[in-house]
Amino acid sequence: MIQNHLGEFIALGTAVCWTATGLAFQQATRRAGSLSVNILRLLMALILYMGVSYFVRGMILPIDASAHVWIWMTISGLVGFVFGDYFLFKSYEFISARISMLVMALSPPFAAIISYFALGETMTIKSLLAMMVTLSGIVLVVTEKKKMEDAAEGKKPGLQFSFPIKGLLFALLGTIGQATGLVLSKYGMDDYNVFGATQIRVIAGSIGFIFLITFVKRWSRVKSAIRDSKAMRYIMIGAIFGPFIGVYLSLLSVKYTSVGIASTIMSIIPVLIIPPAIWFYKEKVTVKEIIGAVITVGGVILFFV
Repeated sequence: MIQNHLGEFIALGTAVCWTATGLAFQQATRRAGSLSVNILRLLMALILYMGVSYFVRGMILPIDASAHVWIWMTISGLVGFVFGDYFLFKSYEFISARISMLVMALSPPFAAIISYFALGETMTIKSLLAMMVTLSGIVLVVTEKKKMEDAAEGKKPGLQFSFPIKGLLFALLGTIGQATGLVLSKYGMDDYNVFGATQIRVIAGSIGFIFLITFVKRWSRVKSAIRDSKAMRYIMIGAIFGPFIGVYLSLLSVKYTSVGIASTIMSIIPVLIIPPAIWFYKEKVTVKEIIGAVITVGGVILFFV
């Protein structure tokens, strides 16, 4: 069972890691800003990769990777980390994080479509059905949360798409960036070591953000973030579960299953985040949210049966 669905189980582990990352970076971003969090988390992850790589593989950098791996994993890192994450974080300035998460639920279909044309991957009818069920559960949960916010503010209940077009566009660009980065990773890894391939992505993302922060002249914000011990603790937690463990698991999952299936399972984060949100933020959960969670879990189970 586990061996037959190893990629799917790893994708579930990825979703759990990214849930922890989301909670940590939510706090860090509020204190330090998105660009500062992005560069610091990647640099922390890079240090971790270099240390582990030295003890496990006998080298601090993946110098044994071929030119093919270096080129495509670098492009993947720039597209996924710099392009995708930049626009995802940027969207938070114009629309709520929950609406951004709803748009991010489009990542699996994008990944499946891109991998169909780029990698020739196909999906069975059962897998397509499972994807639809999983996504419907996620959408149900996220849109319900928006309705609760509207009701709390005395506005008319319902998902109101009266948001700035710029914010929705940024979230959509972030979604496309992450989906494309995942497909590029599967193509670029080939048969190379997953840990080394992930390290190349992190290197590329770090260099990309260094250039970006230099271009927009935000190094003063980064220095302020470093002096904020509480923000640095959140960034460290996020770096461990995000670009270090989480990204490694995401690449490992697409090595054993299709990009469409892996990205769909990874997209259950809006559901997984409900229990910690109740525990840490005392949020109330509606019956509709519970139903959405059950539907989402049912969709994930369909991948295994």
